[in-house]
Amino acid sequence: MEKYDYLVVGAGLFGAVFAYRARMAGRRCLIIDKRPHTGGNLYCEQVEGINVHKYGAHIFHTSDKGVWQFVNSIVEFNRYTNSPVANYKGTLYNLPFNMNTFNRMWGVNTPAEAAAMIESQRSEALEAMRRTGVSEPRNVEEQALALVGRDIYERLVKGYTEKQWGRKCTELPAFIIKRLPVRMVFDNNYFNDKYQGIPIGGYNRLIDGLIGPTPVLTSTDFFADRARWEAAAERIVFTGKIDEYYGYRFGRLEYRTVSFEQEVVDTPNYQGNAVVNYTERSVPYTRVIEHKHFEMFGDEVYRCPKTVISREYSTEWNDGMEPYYPINDERNNALYRQYKALADAEQRVIFGGRLAEYRYYDMAPIVERVLKMDV
Repeated sequence: MEKYDYLVVGAGLFGAVFAYRARMAGRRCLIIDKRPHTGGNLYCEQVEGINVHKYGAHIFHTSDKGVWQFVNSIVEFNRYTNSPVANYKGTLYNLPFNMNTFNRMWGVNTPAEAAAMIESQRSEALEAMRRTGVSEPRNVEEQALALVGRDIYERLVKGYTEKQWGRKCTELPAFIIKRLPVRMVFDNNYFNDKYQGIPIGGYNRLIDGLIGPTPVLTSTDFFADRARWEAAAERIVFTGKIDEYYGYRFGRLEYRTVSFEQEVVDTPNYQGNAVVNYTERSVPYTRVIEHKHFEMFGDEVYRCPKTVISREYSTEWNDGMEPYYPINDERNNALYRQYKALADAEQRVIFGGRLAEYRYYDMAPIVERVLKMDV
């Protein structure tokens, strides 16, 4: 087997951007991925002329002009603006929490009225804590009540959070919700970033443009023939699970995962929005994604006679499932620090991405990190 400068384990965003930068620097890379396709969780599948985000909705957003210019140099991005809607017992609320939300919830019309309602409910929650001798929130429920009060918590936070984590809010540590954004303006744009959008033609175009002529082997498991792959290159870029790389030496890190129920619906417009969260605990799925709204706008939606939706279910991760979200509680973070100490001592292995670094990553910070690396 010929020798490469880098073996990139994982053809997701981190690996693809790294391979691009290495190629631009004159380095030779080989990419391997155990999935049958490139792109990792960004992979899109064409169904009924619609790019379906197979592993959940991905919206690129950043305030870094350099990062935005870089990804647009690979493929042009559209003007999609993330404006999710929450459905609680059939009533729709705009997200993030803003004047549209407060008007629907309380009938208030001014920022002063909304602020007064929130402050009144916050004060009630804080006073209730003080009466029981509690000075700081001990769990997610107390933290959310102290931040936004009972109405917002019970309708828009509680059920969704419990479905996401598979635990009651009273059993979740308070640090999971450090803040809840409250905007006293009529603005449904979920992100504060200056730039956001979706690659025109889907994320596969971005990944394909980044990988370019770099050789890729899909359906190829690094651990199935580890010695061979370690000998294939001078250095390794590893984007998989860090605990698996070290043979679970200190124990296994925990994750949440997501399963999807995909359906082709014989209508051009199912819910009128790309993302609708279902915040009621009794509804088993967390949200419904209607994929065409990421790339089709206005009347264009009706030129495609069918639509594709995905219902998302959050569950505990087990072997054989795709790990999605690190569970960054005290136990898991302490365990990760043990693995990170090993990783920091490595001379020929670069660890990168949400699984290798055991942290939740948006896409733009991944790109930014790789662009700053020495290759």
